[in-house]
Amino acid sequence: MNSLTAVFATAALTLTAGIAHARDIGPDEALKLRDTGTIESFEKLNAAALALHPGSKAEDTELEEEYGRYVYQIEVRDAQGVQWDVELDATNAQVLKNQRDD
Repeated sequence: MNSLTAVFATAALTLTAGIAHARDIGPDEALKLRDTGTIESFEKLNAAALALHPGSKAEDTELEEEYGRYVYQIEVRDAQGVQWDVELDATNAQVLKNQRDD
């Protein structure tokens, strides 16, 4: 019984540790980061994501801090109606992920 408890405790700590490395950035903090030049403007980040899929539209955006890096996440729907998950390094608009959302 003790070894089973230890397994569950280890699993819980591992999951919690993974969650602790990503933090949602609220609107006020996001604007401060943009205004200080820490991250690119949201217009530039949106344009970089939309350029990957011509004719697409932004549906949802989020800014997170992951492992000390600011990541801009945006869901876009292309002209054919396909949804894509795009992640950009918010400091320079470099594409980190461009994956079809199934």
